[in-house]
Amino acid sequence: QKRRYQEHLYYRYGTDMYQVALMYAKNEADASDILQESFIKVFKNIHTFKFQGALGGWIRKTVVFTAINAYKKKQRETQLVVSMPEIEYVDFSVNEIAEGLDPSEIVKLVNQLPKKAQQVLKLYVIEEYKHQEIADMLGISVGTSKSQLNRAKKILQEAVKALHG
Repeated sequence: QKRRYQEHLYYRYGTDMYQVALMYAKNEADASDILQESFIKVFKNIHTFKFQGALGGWIRKTVVFTAINAYKKKQRETQLVVSMPEIEYVDFSVNEIAEGLDPSEIVKLVNQLPKKAQQVLKLYVIEEYKHQEIADMLGISVGTSKSQLNRAKKILQEAVKALHG
């Protein structure tokens, strides 16, 4: 009986959650790993779901946190330290940048961003987290979250200019 409920949850939410995982993963194999690990967590912790929001939202949050943790683990394993130059804050929205672009072009440009800037952009714009929440999730300061978002916006703006003049 329990197994059937798990299968039902997976068939109901698996495809959508795979797309979420793919937004954070470098490739399909990593996205599949994130999805599998996420659903294991969901199945183990379903008893903690409070029924105060949508189940899909709770599962999505689990996928996002799993993806972030996978990223952090890879960062620790590679021990990469990248110094980021100070950047000026740029005042424009991502919607203004993406206006008139094909969605596949937008995805391609976002996926070419430096990983940290890409993560912050996705969490802020797509997942609609606040900078404090992003800072807590990624273990960075609020200022770093803001500067990474602005870095992403500036890079996207320059890429769009290069593509479309």
